[in-house]
Amino acid sequence: MNSSEENAVSAMSAGRSALRMGPAELVQAAAMARRFYLEGKSKIQIAEEFGVSRFKVARVLETALERDLVRIEIRVPAELDAERSDALRSRYGLRHAVVVESPADATEDAPDPENLGAVAADLLGELVNEGDVLGLAWGRSTIHMAASLHRLPPCTVVQLTGVYDAGTAERGSVEAVRRAAQVSGGDAHPIYAPMLLPDPATAAALRGQTGIARAFEYFDKVTVAAVSIGSWEPGISTVHDMLTDEERAHYASLGVAAEMSAHLFDAEGRRVGRDLGERCITVEADRLRRIPEVVAIAGGLRKASAIGAVLRSGLVTSLVTDTAVADFLLTESEPGLRPALERADPDDLVG
Repeated sequence: MNSSEENAVSAMSAGRSALRMGPAELVQAAAMARRFYLEGKSKIQIAEEFGVSRFKVARVLETALERDLVRIEIRVPAELDAERSDALRSRYGLRHAVVVESPADATEDAPDPENLGAVAADLLGELVNEGDVLGLAWGRSTIHMAASLHRLPPCTVVQLTGVYDAGTAERGSVEAVRRAAQVSGGDAHPIYAPMLLPDPATAAALRGQTGIARAFEYFDKVTVAAVSIGSWEPGISTVHDMLTDEERAHYASLGVAAEMSAHLFDAEGRRVGRDLGERCITVEADRLRRIPEVVAIAGGLRKASAIGAVLRSGLVTSLVTDTAVADFLLTESEPGLRPALERADPDDLVG
């Protein structure tokens, strides 16, 4: 076999058990294995070629595996942890969980691993189909993801939240929306407004402006969304940093543990401080819950508890994170229902 064959299957004798087969059986089994595993031929095609039944082919292939004549290797890029990814997906009922290796020198205060954005960009390239509406929420992780995009099917891209600071729009979510639309060749619907306003009246007035209202009209059409997660600490939650000390203390007293798209959550994933939403330019939680695919991009131990809280909210369906966070989430107490699969609101389950 050449080197490319060895990457997928090693169809050769590799132990005494294989040698118990006669030479004709060995040759035939190796040939059938090569056809099936390397050339992609069906069992029916192989049966026709060798003049046997497809059941005979199935038995030969099974025997080849049992007797170590065939070895199948499953390989993923070194930066991806397939075992943790599958365990995390199963535990929380996620549609997709992609876990990347944490930096070797990562500490509890370290920011999101830099490679999360690139991996999330590749994941969106898989999830988005032609004609979809892609929604992007403000967040450093989603901005890094958009910068890493290299392929997207033709789709419409809409901004789901206002920006951290209107003065940084060109470097933030507005630019992320433009970048994604440029890659896909679709239309862009950015929101030129701050995420947090001084009062509900100002926020309501801005929502009625033509450009912002047009973006809001697309919220119910979004099929895939990308969001970031922050824990309730300085520098890790955009909303936390925009509030006054008095407001931060108030929401902290309500038990806020996590923030996503200006929605606040306690440790059990229940929404708290809902009055804050009246002052924000953001997609409503109920609309977010109806989006078929919501991908959260967040990592770093400093966010681990917050990520767990948001997973319990039932608002997200998929997660891109790192091994340190995955280990934390996998050793947490059982989440109960598989929230990402049921999309259930924890508030509806109380009592």
